Amino acid sequence: MELSRRAIPYTPFERDLNETTVALVSTAGVHLRSQQPYDLDGDGSYRVIASDTPAGEMMVTHAHYDHEQADRDINCVFPIDRLRELVAGGTIKGLNHEFFGMMGYTLRLKQVLDETAPEIARKIERSQTDLVLLTGG
Repeated sequence: MELSRRAIPYTPFERDLNETTVALVSTAGVHLRSQQPYDLDGDGSYRVIASDTPAGEMMVTHAHYDHEQADRDINCVFPIDRLRELVAGGTIKGLNHEFFGMMGYTLRLKQVLDETAPEIARKIERSQTDLVLLTGG
């Protein structure tokens, strides 16, 4: 049976959170300061961000939402420190070693649907991730 891209099949999450490894995927334009910024005219690429990266090493490149608050605290759109706190407190088991950032604005939707999203999904599927937290800008 071929699944439609228009509907995501409901899959109940039945694992205890304290046994769960989490990955973070964001379309808020988050990337490392050392990485190439996104193309503000539209960008279908993604950036890998190690889950142990200090929040101060991240920034937002995006022209299609007001990211002033995220510029002050990246956790507004990329809650990396909050997830680490959940690990430290035993609420969740751990974090995938790779998180993923994208810019949600692109005119290259076919590229995102056919290449970018499947590539990120494959990387997550090959990891120990049990749950993916998605954030937008």
